[in-house]
Amino acid sequence: MKEHIKGFLFGTTIGDALGVPVEFMSRSFLKRSPVVDMRSMGTHCQLAGTWSDDTSLTFCLTEQIIEGYNLEHLSEKICKWYTQNYWSARGEVFDIGISTKNALDRLLKGTHPAESGEKGEYSNGNGSLMRILPLVFYLKNKSIEHRFKIIQEVSGITHAHIRSQIACFFAVELSINLYKGLEKAKAYLDTQNTVRDYINTIHIPASEKELFIRIFYDNITQVHESEIYSSGYSLHTLEASLWAFLTTDSYSEAVLKAVNLGDDSDTTGCLTGGFAGLYYGFDAIPQEWIAQLARKDDIMDLSERLTNWAHKQ
Repeated sequence: MKEHIKGFLFGTTIGDALGVPVEFMSRSFLKRSPVVDMRSMGTHCQLAGTWSDDTSLTFCLTEQIIEGYNLEHLSEKICKWYTQNYWSARGEVFDIGISTKNALDRLLKGTHPAESGEKGEYSNGNGSLMRILPLVFYLKNKSIEHRFKIIQEVSGITHAHIRSQIACFFAVELSINLYKGLEKAKAYLDTQNTVRDYINTIHIPASEKELFIRIFYDNITQVHESEIYSSGYSLHTLEASLWAFLTTDSYSEAVLKAVNLGDDSDTTGCLTGGFAGLYYGFDAIPQEWIAQLARKDDIMDLSERLTNWAHKQ
């Protein structure tokens, strides 16, 4: 368990950090100059090993789970990141999505976190998907109804549309299966069945369900790369991360495949790194990448705290 919890947190962070320097770069460019190691500078002019808002907010949620699940306190942590650089990699917030920024501005003006998230159809970026996976450790033994409710709450701080919430639900359910030790193809199949069957029991527009057909029914590993998109849209990020994780056989291969899809490379790398780190464990992550991470000692401390908390559950 310990190595896989540590693998999850470091895996998430490294996938993010590998993607930060090439965020928004095209797939065709990365075909010519692929990411194979940590890079400095690039899109955000950051040092090698710098992670983005994806990991910062993942750490905020992780810490809140350890302290005790509380939506208001979690929202306060996220706002502290936004205004005071809390859990930032190097004391600077250099990237934030529009929907997330709008929601945090509402929170700072006194809106309750149950009402702060963007609800419109065009507010389905990956800003809640990128930070949702720590819920695995809190929800793994709870009923599916409770799991879905909590995922909706946590996503809804910034992204309250059902589409983003279903994407988060699928990612967490897959991670629960991986955490339980299922082989990844089996974990994916079980997740498809569980999520599809549950979504069919609750009132969700048919038009929304149809958007998830490829994730719920098809074998994503059989989809050609040209049909995998890696934009900041939540469905694209989920599909790209599933594809990169399920079509590779190691942590490093998974995150490099994800990042080199281009566009929203840090978030695709982050989510893929979460899946792969949880599945392959800490020892599968290249030590030279870990050595270059910003705040690696703080991440190790958070890993130990999460492990100790998980052992008591």
